[in-house]
Amino acid sequence: FYGAEEPYPRLSQRPDVLVFRTDVLTKPVEVTGNVVVNLWISSSALDTDFTAKVIDVHPANEDYPDGFDMLLHDSVIRCRYREGFDREVLLTPGEIVPVTIRIPATSNLFDIGHRIRIDISSSNWPRLDVNPNTGEPLGRHRRTRVAVNTIHHDRLRPSHVLLPVVGP
Repeated sequence: FYGAEEPYPRLSQRPDVLVFRTDVLTKPVEVTGNVVVNLWISSSALDTDFTAKVIDVHPANEDYPDGFDMLLHDSVIRCRYREGFDREVLLTPGEIVPVTIRIPATSNLFDIGHRIRIDISSSNWPRLDVNPNTGEPLGRHRRTRVAVNTIHHDRLRPSHVLLPVVGP
């Protein structure tokens, strides 16, 4: 579609997508409820987005020889609203801050042979509008810029995903 160019890599192969996935499951895993993604981020921009997707990775089969990545649910945080939607707080470039992406409730049984995958990115176009990354008033921006975004993960900044697993 518009804006796509061959060789059409899988989302998990793109350099601008951070992928976390389990090993191949040896027993079924039920995930029911809200997935919460807590990130410690920094950016070169005054405002940017972070998106998260929950994906059921199906193994190769007769219908899908390369397997199939089934999107279950996704969400986004526009960083200017990281402290609430009642006020905008722009980023200070380079400063490390926490953000939370709340993914609406889902319920899925990840079967034996599948993988659970979480994709983190800074956009989900064309489903969501593109953040111009300038900090200008939304919908009235006159320019765009590329943001260099970083996810931090260490003892003091433990970026993590809360996955509501049901059962043992």
